[in-house]
Amino acid sequence: MADTTCHMSISLDGFVAGPDQSIDHPLGRRGGELHTWHMPGADVGAADVTAASWLMRPRGAYVMGRNMFGPVRGEWDVDWQGWWGDEPPYHAPVFVLTHHAHDPIELDGGTTFHFVTDGFDAAYTRAVEAAGDGGVDIAGGASTVRQALAAGVVDELVLDIAPVLLGSGERIFDEALAAGGTATFDFEPVEVLHSPLTTHVRYRRRG
Repeated sequence: MADTTCHMSISLDGFVAGPDQSIDHPLGRRGGELHTWHMPGADVGAADVTAASWLMRPRGAYVMGRNMFGPVRGEWDVDWQGWWGDEPPYHAPVFVLTHHAHDPIELDGGTTFHFVTDGFDAAYTRAVEAAGDGGVDIAGGASTVRQALAAGVVDELVLDIAPVLLGSGERIFDEALAAGGTATFDFEPVEVLHSPLTTHVRYRRRG
């Protein structure tokens, strides 16, 4: 089976999104500051270009949480098709975790959003089947990444560590913090790149 990957930008104090996600603040308040390294118009360096190629490499399928898909909560009472317009960047099946059933949404470029109501394991199983040799990416947000890490399915984890302090928001290592730091981080760094905007660390699962 091809690798399962996860690529997240993170603040120095451990947040991958700011608080109060909304249509005006898709990544939460100040969450966009974590992503300047790959935004148009930024003064990016060679390290950022390489990390962006890791982020945008084609994958066979994706798993994401409903908060990543959009700001709508509860029943689907808004005609929402994601943040990305008519042609999202995925170009593959995307399995969205939700508690509320929704028909699939097929968009241009090969992206179809499938809505899964029976949990992370079910969504991941469907993604693996759909991906074939293309591999699966855990696209976010924080809760979905936490579930993937807890399930032990992530083979490669990339963290883009921005020189930003958010103070609050969404973390991906909440369980480790709640356990007093005793949880095991079962990855080892295999590549580190840095620029004035971000330090990019690529980890592989040990063994």
